[in-house]
Amino acid sequence: MDVRPAGLHHVTAIASDPQANADFYLNALGMRLVKKTVNFDAPDTYHLYYGDRAGNPGTILTFFPWPDAPKGRLGAGQATTTSFSVPEGSLGWWQRHLAALDIEAGRPAERLGEDVLSLRDPDGLVIELVAAADFHDTDPWDGAGIPVEHAVRGIRGVTLTEHDLDATAGMLHGKLGFELAAELGGRYRFHTSAAGQGVGTVVDVLADRGARSGLVAAGTVHHVAYRAPDQPTQVHWQQSLADDGVGVTEIRDRSYFTSVYFREPGGVLLEIATDGPGFDYDEPLLQLGRRLKLPPWLEPQRDEIERHLPELVVGEHEDSDRPAASAARDDEAAR
Repeated sequence: MDVRPAGLHHVTAIASDPQANADFYLNALGMRLVKKTVNFDAPDTYHLYYGDRAGNPGTILTFFPWPDAPKGRLGAGQATTTSFSVPEGSLGWWQRHLAALDIEAGRPAERLGEDVLSLRDPDGLVIELVAAADFHDTDPWDGAGIPVEHAVRGIRGVTLTEHDLDATAGMLHGKLGFELAAELGGRYRFHTSAAGQGVGTVVDVLADRGARSGLVAAGTVHHVAYRAPDQPTQVHWQQSLADDGVGVTEIRDRSYFTSVYFREPGGVLLEIATDGPGFDYDEPLLQLGRRLKLPPWLEPQRDEIERHLPELVVGEHEDSDRPAASAARDDEAAR
C-alpha cells in the first residue's frame, strides 16, 4: 500500500466547560479560534477549532466541550499527549508566560534531541511545547498578545500509548507509510516521509504492556486525523485500508474537509481528512471564529440549536493590538 501522509491534519479532544476551554487556548496558548460550530453528529454541543491564522492543516486542535462530560482516564489505546512546535529558544519565555497566568508547567526536559515543556489544560489534557528548529510552513497567530517570535507554529505530533507495540507499528509503517526514526526507553518515534520536518510529522508510540486501558472522556483525545491533499487520494486510502481488512467508514462531509475513520490495532480512532475546502469556506478569513456557523442541513434548526448551547463569550480583540492603518486595510479587504 503506497501511502505517504503529509502529516497530521488535526487532533480532536473532549472538554467540559467551553468557556474555560476557549480562554485557555486563546489566551494561554495564543491560538486563533478559526471555527465556532457544532458537533455535526450531536449538535447540542459546540465543536471548537483552534489553529494558526488561516487554520492551515497541521495546526488544528479541536474540541467537543460537553459540560456534563465525566473525567477521562489516560491509558493504553489512546493518544495520550499532543505536542506543539514553538521556535527554538522559546521555552524560557513560555515558562514565564504560563507562570504569570498561574498555569503549572514542568521544567523543560531534553528528549530525543529536543527541549520539551509539559503542561495540562483545564480538563487535564496533556500538552507539550517542543522547541524545534524545523521549517514551519504555517502562519502563526499574533492576535492574542503572544509575540510572533514565540508563537505556536502548529502540531509537532502525538504520542500513542499502546499495550502491543508490534501491531501499532505494523499499521503505522506497513499501512500508513511512517518510518521508524528513533527509540529511547520504550518510546518509538515514527516520522512521515517528510523526515520529521515541519508540523504534524511525528508519532511517538509508548509501549507499556502494564498500562491500564484509557477512558475517552473529558481531558482526553477523541481522535487523530491525518492529511489527504484531495478527495481522490482519500478514496484511494479508504479503499486500500478496506482491501487490507481494516474497518473504515464511508466518506463523511465535515464542511471544511471530508473524513473517513478507522481504528489502529491498539484502539486509537484515526481519521483521514482532506486539506480542503478549508475554514474560509463559509466566512471570510478575517472573520474566522466570530460567529456560530452551521452546515446547510442544520441551518433550519439554528434557533433550537442556539437555545441549547451554553453561553460562550469570545473576545474580538484581535485587531486591537494592530496598527490602525493595518486594521483599516483588513476591514476594507473583508468587505
